[in-house]
Amino acid sequence: MAETQTDAERRRVLIAEDEALIRLDLAEMLVEEGYEVVGEAGDGETAVRLAEELKPDLVILDIKMPIMDGLAAAERIAGARIAPVIILTAFSQRDLVERARAAGAMAYLVKPFQKSDLVPAVEIALSRYSEVAALEAEVASLTDRLEIRKTVERAKGALMTTYGMTEPQAFKWIQRTAMDHRMTMKEVAERILAETAGGEVEQPAS
Repeated sequence: MAETQTDAERRRVLIAEDEALIRLDLAEMLVEEGYEVVGEAGDGETAVRLAEELKPDLVILDIKMPIMDGLAAAERIAGARIAPVIILTAFSQRDLVERARAAGAMAYLVKPFQKSDLVPAVEIALSRYSEVAALEAEVASLTDRLEIRKTVERAKGALMTTYGMTEPQAFKWIQRTAMDHRMTMKEVAERILAETAGGEVEQPAS
């Protein structure tokens, strides 16, 4: 069953940001959009502890924080599979973005940001995290997992380009097709890539 907007709006969020004013603004934006802010922290160490205790649906971490920075906290939270992580930073350098990805972040936001930037980042992080969880459930080997993720990413891109799907819609279509036909997501993704390359892909059902 597709997730309803009401379901999405009830997501529980933990915020870690050492600047109280930014933390307050962030909490207000999330609450206005229907998310529930279940905890706030001013440093990375507290953020990790709260994440372990509260088990939120999402953690937003500032990259620069005392005691433990956001990247180290992201590694701990993402590594323990507690929740998806969004990294918040005032810097847009490519190396920080790559380090955030390596730490396990599902999305990042560059300050200053608007609500129109925040909400898509939250939804992208939640969507990507559910994708990773689904793929991990399908295979045990880390090497296989990475290969399958690359194949599924390419297949999603093919569906998005061919049919104008969003990224979550494309993944859900692959996942549903795999279940309906008792195939793995890798097999479905490989078929999509083969058929789109040959121009003979069957129109996905809505």
